[in-house]
Amino acid sequence: MKRGIIDGKAAAAQIRRRAADTATRLREEHGVICGLAVVLVGEDPASQVYVRNKSSQTREVGMNSFEHRLPAATSEEELLALVAKLNNDAAVDGILVQLPLPPHMNSGRIINAIAPHKDVDGFHISNVGLLGTGQRALVPCTPLGCMMLLKEVHGDLSGLEAVIVGRSNIVGKPLAQLLIAANCTVTVAHSRTRDLPSVCRRADILVAAVGRPEMIRGDWIKPGASVIDVGINRVERSGKFRLVGDVDFGEATSVAGAITPVPGGVGPMTIACLLVNTLTAAHRARNLPEPVGLTA
Repeated sequence: MKRGIIDGKAAAAQIRRRAADTATRLREEHGVICGLAVVLVGEDPASQVYVRNKSSQTREVGMNSFEHRLPAATSEEELLALVAKLNNDAAVDGILVQLPLPPHMNSGRIINAIAPHKDVDGFHISNVGLLGTGQRALVPCTPLGCMMLLKEVHGDLSGLEAVIVGRSNIVGKPLAQLLIAANCTVTVAHSRTRDLPSVCRRADILVAAVGRPEMIRGDWIKPGASVIDVGINRVERSGKFRLVGDVDFGEATSVAGAITPVPGGVGPMTIACLLVNTLTAAHRARNLPEPVGLTA
């Protein structure tokens, strides 16, 4: 088992190289160029950065990127019409509608309008249900990235006790399903869990995805445990802003056996896994074998 700081940037770069190789083989052997459509509604600054990064990385691995930028005043029906058009576009293998959407839109309705086999975010109720019942699904990108990092550290996860702090539909719940499928014993905890520090100290694998800056302290961590910090929080320190995770990194590094930093840990894996999901969707749509080493 590899110990120390888990380098998410290096792991994501390796995944992108594998994705590029897979995209090349798909093009050369089957004449298929994968396509990812990203839809952004409104002018949210963070979302604009995410969309720009997703589009550039999509092109870098040899896939087509289709950007659709819509004004914040776009109606829900107009967005649904665009999604329907993308569902029927043979050049598009994956569809991502960037969240959050403007307040006047029903995010659940939009997400569930995406064709499940093109839902590369893994948020459609069909993919959620398939994942929850142990069937083949498109898996949310951040949990998929977490699993790849954990397998890089541990190899076989069978028999390990995992505690996830955070019960979101985006990270906590789907990651719990993936860990169960990997034969871990899984506890999903949250801010209202009684004696949360004691629960965390049981974990061989501790995942922090609660959205509270540095909530997980060093003495909450079992010595030698692997810590995956999903949190990205902007905090002010001495008049300057910086990004921190949900784990107190300074305290945790003296206890954990392996830990992801913030930034540079889970974050880079999320976009890399979006590319992976697009390639997976393209292969499944054409009844081709799954890409090797790129699925959960």
